Amino acid sequence: MNIQAGPYLIRSWATGDEAALASNINNSNITRTLAARQPRTYTEEHAKAWIDLCALEADPVNFAIASGPDVIGSIGLTLQRGARRRSAEVGFWIAEDHWGKGIATQVLRAFSEYAFSQFDLIRLHAYVFDGNAASIRVLEKTGYTYEGTLTASITIDD
Repeated sequence: MNIQAGPYLIRSWATGDEAALASNINNSNITRTLAARQPRTYTEEHAKAWIDLCALEADPVNFAIASGPDVIGSIGLTLQRGARRRSAEVGFWIAEDHWGKGIATQVLRAFSEYAFSQFDLIRLHAYVFDGNAASIRVLEKTGYTYEGTLTASITIDD
């Protein structure tokens, strides 16, 4: 699966992406903004297990973001169920060396279009930790609207 986002490519995770994935997930400047729990030390074996899991998705929802041959981020959907089945949560991260270049905005715009065209969705939403102004700006620039603040809704690092 490939989705062009300007000069960047949203693509399926592949064998060979393990080192870039592990390196970025071991960067606390990236993981401090992610709700997903990761092992304290994220190894290439963890990355391989994730990539193998993504390869099993019948309808792909988790992707690498590439600049040429280099993986520089990730983007994905969490499809909702039941009464919320026409909604999905979107999440993304960009490698720290690539922050501030507008990459996330280009990628999120293209990915949102993909999500609405591929799945029977009427709503995409995202959660952003307090203080993550960069992600808030990305969401606003791509048409997402602030709806409210959740309090005491997540625990990180116990």
